[in-house]
Amino acid sequence: MTTCTLTVRIHPGARRNAVSGQHDGAWKIALTAPPVDGRANEALIRFVADLLRLPKASVTLLHGHTSRSKVLQIAGKSAAEVTAALASRLE
Repeated sequence: MTTCTLTVRIHPGARRNAVSGQHDGAWKIALTAPPVDGRANEALIRFVADLLRLPKASVTLLHGHTSRSKVLQIAGKSAAEVTAALASRLE
């Protein structure tokens, strides 16, 4: 099975969920969920899984549980597929 890692920088408490660009090699993702009790982490996993049309179990948070900078492991998609999907949703 193909796996890859994805570095993201999140903006919790945004007006809507969106891919908003790139910064220092990380994809910037805005989330409506607040950064409280892991809700932003859950929202990030759900958003990325939906975007890539994968089950939530295929997206794992490896690093950054309490930070805005996070590293995700994605099972079932190549790095090129993930990059293409994120770029297609870029606002």
